[in-house]
Amino acid sequence: MDSRLANNLSERELVRLVSDGDARGQRELYDRYAGYLTAVASRYLADADAVKDLLQDAFVRVFERFGSFRYRGEGSLKAWLTRIVVNDSLHVLRKTQHLLPVETLPDAPDEDPDVDQVPLGVLQDMIRRLPDGYRTVFNLYVFEQMKHKEIASLLGIKENSSASQFLRAKAQLAREIKEYRKNNG
Repeated sequence: MDSRLANNLSERELVRLVSDGDARGQRELYDRYAGYLTAVASRYLADADAVKDLLQDAFVRVFERFGSFRYRGEGSLKAWLTRIVVNDSLHVLRKTQHLLPVETLPDAPDEDPDVDQVPLGVLQDMIRRLPDGYRTVFNLYVFEQMKHKEIASLLGIKENSSASQFLRAKAQLAREIKEYRKNNG
């Protein structure tokens, strides 16, 4: 299989190759999803070395457990890989005790900040600089589209702690965006 053909593989064909233990299929899976999964892990873990370690371990687990994956249509492989990386990221945060409950609700920002004039890379850096608990809840709520009840259950915190950390993250981002726009507008 040459690289031009590999890039044209459907997700279903890629799943078949990897399921068969085909090394070229495994390489294609890595090449196709490593960048995306690095970005996912980077939303949760601020340390670049921790992200690299996590991604390496995640791919080892993916290939070891690929037999348990069930293809459910286009996008199901990406969703499965994403879930593994998110869960592994949360495991790292729990293990290092960076997820601490916050019980008091902060004041909500007056309005949602206008992010249209903030470059994506700058916005990603702002999110990455959030304290671990804030960043984790923010990412689960915004990117994984989980409800606070689900987040609380997943992280072992109270539902109002999830809501509190989300509001604190949102308030901190609003301040940073406002400051960025003031300095760069």
